Amino acid sequence: MSSATLSSPAAVQAAGPQARAESLRVRQRAYVRAIFVLDTVVLVLAVLGAYLIRFGTSEPRGRGSDISYLIVGPALVLVWLLSLKLLHCYDDRVLGYGADEYRRVTSASLRLAATVAITGYIADVGVARGFLALSFALGIAGMLVARFAARKRLHRARSRGAGWSRQVLVVGDTAHVLELVHTLRREPYAGYQVVGACIPDALLAPVPQRLGDVPVVGSFRGIPDAAAATGADTVAVTASGELTATRLRRLGWQLEGTGIDLVLAPALTDVAGPRIHTRPVAGLPLIHVEAPEFRGARKFVKGLVDRSFSLIALTLALPVLAVIALAIKLDSRGPVIFKQVRVGQGGKEFGVYKFRTMVVNADALLAQLAASNETDGLMFKMRDDPRVTRTGRFLRKWSLDELPQLANVLFGHMSLVGPRPPLPSEVARYDGDVARRLLVKPGMTGLWQVSGRSDLTWEDGIRLDLYYVENWSLAADLTILWKTFGAVVNSRGAY
Repeated sequence: MSSATLSSPAAVQAAGPQARAESLRVRQRAYVRAIFVLDTVVLVLAVLGAYLIRFGTSEPRGRGSDISYLIVGPALVLVWLLSLKLLHCYDDRVLGYGADEYRRVTSASLRLAATVAITGYIADVGVARGFLALSFALGIAGMLVARFAARKRLHRARSRGAGWSRQVLVVGDTAHVLELVHTLRREPYAGYQVVGACIPDALLAPVPQRLGDVPVVGSFRGIPDAAAATGADTVAVTASGELTATRLRRLGWQLEGTGIDLVLAPALTDVAGPRIHTRPVAGLPLIHVEAPEFRGARKFVKGLVDRSFSLIALTLALPVLAVIALAIKLDSRGPVIFKQVRVGQGGKEFGVYKFRTMVVNADALLAQLAASNETDGLMFKMRDDPRVTRTGRFLRKWSLDELPQLANVLFGHMSLVGPRPPLPSEVARYDGDVARRLLVKPGMTGLWQVSGRSDLTWEDGIRLDLYYVENWSLAADLTILWKTFGAVVNSRGAY
C-alpha cells in the first residue's frame, strides 16, 4: 500500500507499521512545507506593506533614493527565510507544540534585524530605516499569527486522529510506562502517539503482552529493533532500575543515524521549563528544579496589573453591566448580584460577586438534584440545571455572569488569573496536595477555563490548578487571558 492511499485516519491506523510511518512522514513534510510557504507569503506582504506605508505609491525621495527597492525587498525576504532556516525554525521537533517555535522565529528575525542595522551603518547603505523597522515589525507579527493559526488547525486534526504525530516507543518499568502513556494521551493535540512498549526482561511473558491497549514489542535488549518494527520515530525512556547510565548512553549510540529521536521522561512531572535548569556536574546533566515563587517583586507586579486592569475594565463595562442587571431584574424576582462565600489565598474566606443566574431558592433545591450530578469530585455540575433562569443561561454561555468578579480583583480578594475559587465545603474535604491551590489568589480565569471548564473531570481540574500554582508567571497569565477570549467565544464547557 502506497502512502498516497493512506488519506484517512482509519486507513492509517489499519496499515502496517512501516506504511503508517511513511504516511505520517509524508504529512510531516507537507506541514513543514506549508509553514515555509506561509512564512514566505507573510514576509512578501510585510515588505510590500512596509514600502507602501513608508513611501506610498510615489518614488522614494531623500538620502538613499537611488537605491532600488525592487532589489532590496526580494533580497530581504530571501535573507530572512535563510535566517529562519539556519536557526532551525523549520525543525519538525519544535513545530506544532510549545513556545520554542515562536521564540526561534522571533530570535531569528531580531538577529537578522540587528545584523542588517549594523551592516547598513558600517557600509553606509541608505536604505530607509522606517522601511526596515516596519518590515521587521509586520513580518514578525505576521509569522507568529500565521504559525499560531496553522498550529490550531494541526491540533484539531490531531484530536480527530488525523494530522502528523510522532510515533513513540515507550521504554521503562510497567508502572512508569502506563503513567507516561496516560500523560501523552491526555493531550492528543501535542502529537505523540504511543505505538508500543519495551519492558524489562524479567517482566516479559512467553505470550504476547499488552499494557492496557499498548502492545509490548520487546525488552531492553532490542530497543532499536523494536522501534524499527513499530515504525517509531521517537524512543521515550521513562524510569527503570535496569536502565543504567551506561545502557542509556549505549542506546543513544545505537540510535545514531537511524532518524529516531531519544527523549528522557523524568519522574518529576508538571514542572514548567523556566523552573528547570540543566547543569553538567562531573559529566552528569543534573536537572535543578527551582522552588515555586509565592512572593516577591513579580507577585507585586502581578497584583498591580490585576488591580489596574480591573479598575479600567469595570469603568468601560458599566453600560454592559447596567443592561445585564436590567435583564436579570425583568426575567425573575430576586437580587441582581449573587454573593457567595468562597475560600481565597491562605484559606481566608471572602464573598465572590456574580450576576444571579439561578432562582432565589437554588441552594434549597440542590439536595433534590444531587443524584443528577454530572461531574466527579467535590463539585456539582448539571448541563440542564432546572434552577438556571433564561437570562442566566445566556449569561453563563458567554461567561458574562462573572463580570462582577472584577470588583473582587479590585479589592484584592482575587486575581485575573489563578485557580478556581472553591467553596468552604470543598476545602473542608481537601487533602494535603489539593490544599496547595490556596497558596495563591483564586482567579476569574485560569487553566481550568481555557481547557474545558465544566467538561473537565475533577481530577483534571485539580491537576491544572496545581500546575498553575507551581509554575505561574506573568507571561503565562497573558497567554491564559488571550486563550480565555477564545474559550468564551466558543462557549467550551459553559453551562
